Amino acid sequence: MLKIAIPLCALLGVQALHIAAAADEHERARVERPEGRPNAVRGPGPGRPTFDGRGQVLDGRYNHGRYYPPFGTVRPGLPSTYRPYYRGGERFYFDGGVWYAPRGPGFVVVRPPRGLVISVLPPFYSTVWFGGIPYYYADNVYYVAQPDQGGYSVVDPPDNADQPSAPPDSPAQSDLIIYPKNGQSKDQQAADQYECYNWSKGQTGFDPTQPAGGASGNPDQARSNYNRAMSACMQGRGYQVN
Repeated sequence: MLKIAIPLCALLGVQALHIAAAADEHERARVERPEGRPNAVRGPGPGRPTFDGRGQVLDGRYNHGRYYPPFGTVRPGLPSTYRPYYRGGERFYFDGGVWYAPRGPGFVVVRPPRGLVISVLPPFYSTVWFGGIPYYYADNVYYVAQPDQGGYSVVDPPDNADQPSAPPDSPAQSDLIIYPKNGQSKDQQAADQYECYNWSKGQTGFDPTQPAGGASGNPDQARSNYNRAMSACMQGRGYQVN
């Protein structure tokens, strides 16, 4: 029995290390966003001006509460912290939630094309739910998670964009108790759990919403692998998992 037990322990240890390493890689590709910021801005209060005095316009949708230059604004240069992106052979530049495209000797503020995938969400955004899916909103642009592409895709506004729904109940997590450590809102925690659930399901083949997890083989081991992946993903996003 000793000859069998030692390799089995080693195998489980390797699985745990693999899941933890995959979670770290997932987090690096996912976001570099500050924890707790997405819903920290509560939107325009009474008498808050529409313009900020620098030509920027208040985006108050979904209580977003940030100022951005209007679409069509032309700038002679790009901010020093921009990120370049390409879509359909065209160049775009992204900084602080604002998109730019080349125009003549300068750059114009534009709406990014649908399908463009970014690795990092804007530093400030609002999480809104439609049809059980979290959308991330900033400066009149909507993004949804694309785990298979390691980022977030620009999408068209939902048909019912003026009527967001409440976050759905989280997928069955009977083995895990999750607490926000960085002031994340309930909406943000629901979005993070939704993304980590999809990622962990893809990593392990186990789906806690399905009978026996919908996985072949040993369901207890599959659930254990799923829980490790889910725990690593949520911890990477600033949550305590017990």
